[in-house]
Amino acid sequence: MQRVPARIGDPLAAVETPALVVDLDAFEHNLDLMANAVRGSGLALRPHAKSHKCPDIAKAQVARGAVGICCQKVDEAAAFVAAGIANVLVTNEIVAPAKIARLAALARSATIGVLVDDMRVIADLSAAASLAGGTLHVYVEIDVGAHRCGVASGEAAVPLARAIAAAPGLAFRGLHAYHGAAQHLRRPEQRLEAIAAASRQAADTKAAIERAGVACPVVTGAGTGTWQLERDSRIYTELQPGSYVFMDADYLRNALSPDQHHFEHSLYVLATVMSTPTPERAIVDAGLKALAFDSGPPLVHVARGLEYVKASDEHGVLEVDPKRAQPALGDRVWLIPGHCDPTVNLYDWIVGMRGERVECVWPVAARGALG
Repeated sequence: MQRVPARIGDPLAAVETPALVVDLDAFEHNLDLMANAVRGSGLALRPHAKSHKCPDIAKAQVARGAVGICCQKVDEAAAFVAAGIANVLVTNEIVAPAKIARLAALARSATIGVLVDDMRVIADLSAAASLAGGTLHVYVEIDVGAHRCGVASGEAAVPLARAIAAAPGLAFRGLHAYHGAAQHLRRPEQRLEAIAAASRQAADTKAAIERAGVACPVVTGAGTGTWQLERDSRIYTELQPGSYVFMDADYLRNALSPDQHHFEHSLYVLATVMSTPTPERAIVDAGLKALAFDSGPPLVHVARGLEYVKASDEHGVLEVDPKRAQPALGDRVWLIPGHCDPTVNLYDWIVGMRGERVECVWPVAARGALG
């Protein structure tokens, strides 16, 4: 467990770095914007908690009207259920017997959903749920363009839906139709085309299942890059955006259409300048072990002529514009992560700042939950 980097009431200068910091004003703006945009639409909001892995944030989302949360792993689900989140959808296929047993046990005290795309798993889920004395809510995952998991759309999903509906201990809830690859298509027209195609596939699959006599009440999916498109599709009934609470440098590269809502950057890695070896270079204490680099290096917030150009394990190298004010030893630098989800997974604590003061410190309870 990492040392708690700050205490409530501490000034910014007292926060030990590197630290994962949330600007609470921007964070609450994002929560409210999403909740208000979905409220009254007839759709359910089920935010994806793999972005934050934090029960305190999940509770804030539920308090604003979310029906529950999504996660990706059984151990993530367990962490949220233990913290009092009563409705969790695991948006993943679970096939290992031990994991299926743990998932079924959670269903005794919470509403637990899971995905399938293979007939062979249904019997295992049914047996585990029956043994545990609960009910698992099961969704058929269809591949609508991401080309990860998922059965083909249309008639291929019908046998799975029938088998789930007939299996003891299982309740067929509907379709999971998430197009992850569409979230970071850079141009609005690209995202529009991708989600239009996904919606058609979801609609065709729902119709095929219902023709077979199986009710298909839920079509769930959507992410931060496209959720308005799914909301307005008249096909989706539930939305799963996750990164909207934080945003990151990669989402900043998406061009927005005029009607697209703008979420603010609220998540930062707070770093300290620990060396200024030349006028053109400064070194901060946040490197490869403090930030995820799969979507590129972080951006320097309010750059002041600084660019994060290189990282090693514990060092981040900033290129300094010599014509601008030079950073000094001990200066704080706010870094916008390239990808928020895996960056959060590097930390045990999120420090919530209101202005220059620490207002809260939240545990990242599902951090490292890989099982």
